[in-house]
Amino acid sequence: MKEKLKAILDKHPKKLVDEIPHQNNLPPVPAGVLIPIYKKDNEYFLVFTLRTDLVEHHKGQISFPGGAFHPGDANLLDTALRESFEEIGLLPSDVQIVGELDDLVTNSNFRVTPFVGFVPYPYTFHANNAEVAEIIHVPMSMLLDKRYSRQEKRPDGVMDYYYNCYGYIIWGVTARILKPFLDIITSESLFKQPGAPRVGDKI
Repeated sequence: MKEKLKAILDKHPKKLVDEIPHQNNLPPVPAGVLIPIYKKDNEYFLVFTLRTDLVEHHKGQISFPGGAFHPGDANLLDTALRESFEEIGLLPSDVQIVGELDDLVTNSNFRVTPFVGFVPYPYTFHANNAEVAEIIHVPMSMLLDKRYSRQEKRPDGVMDYYYNCYGYIIWGVTARILKPFLDIITSESLFKQPGAPRVGDKI
């Protein structure tokens, strides 16, 4: 799967967002996030974080590790890897990046670039208690199972996505990153669709 996904993302025509004023007449702040993937017992898992109430933005939400660009970062990939180390103790040297997804702008005025990377298993993650309340491991089969997801169209025409994984609700910008990633996995037949019901609350 790793090599096939890399080949697909290499050919993916990445969509960028214009640097236009978004909030308070300010351009969006560049940010990078990592979609960490690992394989355990023939099952692929994604790693998420539950943000604490101490962080400045998106308190208490499920997110991928990542954050805003710092002046010392070489690029947004460097940002995503630095933040992943700071938040969950994932060493940059242990991540094999296979590509990136389309940029998107959040309601909190960040222009987010998502990177996809594979990490070894087993791996000892360490949560930064100031930023991460819990590290959450979700099997890809559950994320692909339509019984545990739903979507709603807002009055402005924008689609919102929701994923219920063991009682955790993935929504907002994280779900907007996750949806096109799962679409790629499905459309390219990189992952067998789930059959039997999994343990978890339906949404």
